[in-house]
Amino acid sequence: MIDAGLRERKKAATRVALSEAAMRLAEERGVEHVTAEAIAEAAGVSPRTFHNYFANKEEAILAATWDFVRDVVAALRARPARESALEAMRHIADDLIATSGGSVEQIAVRMRLMETSPALSSRNDVLREEVGRMVVEAVAERSGTDPDRDLYPRLLVASLHAALIASMDVWRAGKTGRDLTDLLKEAFDQLGAGLREPPR
Repeated sequence: MIDAGLRERKKAATRVALSEAAMRLAEERGVEHVTAEAIAEAAGVSPRTFHNYFANKEEAILAATWDFVRDVVAALRARPARESALEAMRHIADDLIATSGGSVEQIAVRMRLMETSPALSSRNDVLREEVGRMVVEAVAERSGTDPDRDLYPRLLVASLHAALIASMDVWRAGKTGRDLTDLLKEAFDQLGAGLREPPR
């Protein structure tokens, strides 16, 4: 009998392999020229297996980005309670940048793909709404605010998203000679200088 932990690790590995194959093919061929069958073949599994994990190719291409955001939510909930939401997010960003800067840069690649694929952009909007709510709720928990009544959790999350987009835009322009992680650190510094958590 297969150990339950081993089974879950195998499932996770298959999901990652499919997502990576989807991303690689989208970069090479363009999103519109990628099929679920091609992704499955590149990952060494059947099309049926692909559909056990993802509803469509767009979801597979975007999976790593939104898994990354879910990891951020889990890390936020695990940070010491004494930290403000912004302080906690800064520590999380530093840790993620140090250990998985490539993941952040892959988000930028996906953003570029979305500019050429309305279907990918549309699916991303759906996922952003689903996962974005998780981030807002986690910030609300930490800051003692209500995500449906108070501005702060939504404002902080929107500001963090804007900081990410601004950093990526400057990085993609390629005129500063700075890498994306350095720009993200500066963006967090600038946010930290002006966006304060409300009193509890």
